[in-house]
Amino acid sequence: MASLQARPESSLRTEDIPIPAITPIGIEDKPPLSEEAPEGGSRAWLVAAGAGFISFSSLGYSNSVGVFQEYYLSHQLKGQSPDDVAWIGSISAFLQFILGAISGPLFDRYGATIIRPAAVLLVFSIMMTSLCETYWQFMLAQGVLGGIVTGMLLIPSMAAVLQYFDKKRAAALGLAVSGSSIGGVVFPIALSKMLNDSNLGFGWSVRIIGFLTLPGLIFACIVIQARLPPRKTNFYIAAAFKKPTYNLLLCSCFFMFTGFFTPIFYLAVYAIQKGIDPTLASYLLAILNGASTFGRILPGLFADKFGRLNVFGLGGIVTGTIIMCWTAATSTAGLVVYAVVFGFWSGTLISGAAAAMSLCVEDAREVGTYMGMGFAVASVAVLIGPPINGALVQKYGGFLEVSIFSGVMCFVGGLIGLVTKVTTPQGLFGKV
Repeated sequence: MASLQARPESSLRTEDIPIPAITPIGIEDKPPLSEEAPEGGSRAWLVAAGAGFISFSSLGYSNSVGVFQEYYLSHQLKGQSPDDVAWIGSISAFLQFILGAISGPLFDRYGATIIRPAAVLLVFSIMMTSLCETYWQFMLAQGVLGGIVTGMLLIPSMAAVLQYFDKKRAAALGLAVSGSSIGGVVFPIALSKMLNDSNLGFGWSVRIIGFLTLPGLIFACIVIQARLPPRKTNFYIAAAFKKPTYNLLLCSCFFMFTGFFTPIFYLAVYAIQKGIDPTLASYLLAILNGASTFGRILPGLFADKFGRLNVFGLGGIVTGTIIMCWTAATSTAGLVVYAVVFGFWSGTLISGAAAAMSLCVEDAREVGTYMGMGFAVASVAVLIGPPINGALVQKYGGFLEVSIFSGVMCFVGGLIGLVTKVTTPQGLFGKV
């Protein structure tokens, strides 16, 4: 009692007693998305570079599907129909996107650790493809396993980039995804040379491609790390589908992805039909991918300045218009120019879609799940688009109907992308 009486009265004031902050049960302290993003620095740009090597090794290899299809039809699978062989690439592309529904939430929960086993399995898939001889072996090794591991690599690597950038998000994503365009130039040309102009044979040609992916994958596994602690809430975020902006973006992506993959699958076939030398026709895909490198980086810079939805929607509209003009290119020069123009504008769509979806995310720890769920919905379009166009080619014997269908689908997707702005605070004419 004596000690209490000796204490000064001012020391007993209640306002001087520290009161711990109380967080309501079940509510997490969500870090602000834009305030905490470093927007650069060596760590952030290393993560973006690592994601670029991921897309180079995985999507770059997948972009060689045209070279593989041509070789299979004249060698191991010469008894199969072109439609059957095309399903190998179509299944792979479908799985690349739909697996985002698993890999995105896994990244949000466990960070970049899930990238490492997927990188090992990608190399394993390529090596197993080099040993295949029958249709179902190619389907399992290249189509199914290759698609699964690519899907486990892509969304987590892009989600990691999004945790380090906010204002420069579209530019950083463009840099990351541009690796796929560079790979889409290197791998088809290297494969074509080794398969057609060397004595290596199929097995060693494909194994060399597998070895080429190793350095980039090792670099990516080292540098890609999550910036934020994992979230511990539900695996999926059902509340995302209650947001009008998110739902409209998914609708926009569905229409775009139904249409814009068509020239990637069929431009070489169309060129040969027009009498173009088969060797040059096979290089059109490399030209297209080379042009899309700039189409992923430059529009990303503009998107950060003028609005991500603005650039994404405009990219869909212009790409759709270009597809509708497909049959106007009939000469070698015309097809080369067409590949360059289409490659540039179509390059805005995948990285632009990821950047646009990030606008709906309130907590950076949820960005992988939002992207994964979104691309999983778009994967249905990737699956059905090429077969629909293949049926149109078979029925009409030309590409006019294909160009109209695919172009209109992509054009409508671009319009929906712009209309999505109505659901944002900035409105239809805002910079968003």
